[in-house]
Amino acid sequence: MALLALDGIGKCYRQGEIEVQALQDIDLQVEAGEFAALVGPSGSGKTTLLNIIGGLDSPSTGCARLNNTDITQLNDRALADFRLFQLGFIFQAYNLVPVLSALENVELIMVLQGRSADERRERAQHYLSLVGLEEVMDRRPSALSGGQQQRVAVARALAAGPRLVLADEPTANLDSENATALLDIMHRLSHEEQTTFIFSTHDPRVMERAERIITLRDGRIVSDQAREQPHEAEL
Repeated sequence: MALLALDGIGKCYRQGEIEVQALQDIDLQVEAGEFAALVGPSGSGKTTLLNIIGGLDSPSTGCARLNNTDITQLNDRALADFRLFQLGFIFQAYNLVPVLSALENVELIMVLQGRSADERRERAQHYLSLVGLEEVMDRRPSALSGGQQQRVAVARALAAGPRLVLADEPTANLDSENATALLDIMHRLSHEEQTTFIFSTHDPRVMERAERIITLRDGRIVSDQAREQPHEAEL
């Protein structure tokens, strides 16, 4: 059974008297451990689809099943709990808490999950080390570079143990060196942890590493192509 299954997803917005069809008849299945990219021109529906998958927006039609749960049928509280334990988010703007250290930022979601202090600290240190930040765990975001802040966001998303990580233009603010390093880390961890990644992106660097390219245009999927995995030497 697919980790993610979308069936007949549609999304319609009203702008005054105008009806805007953001998504139409989206059918999609994603298996555990996939490293996939949603691509397409601005206004194609990428971010809307990512938000529906993450339970941040509701579809007008259709259903979205994640880990065999139809998230479109959950009430607000159940949906919030579901996101807390099943989903990780990586945003373009990092969304780190400025008064907390890198370590504390990674621990924060695990506090909400009710994990013990020892478990939180162990997992936070582990994932910060995996993304190469073992030397700066005690620094606040203002003392970190953009690339380091985005690595904290990746560690925060993974440390909570989600089945699916959703990333909205995560490399948009990074230079080529930092973007490449971050993508290599996420790609490696997707295989080591069997965590599924779905990116919404315009970035060719993300597309080069994605194992599946899902192209949207005018709210519809117009292409869905698997790509060969990069060789280990290329990672």
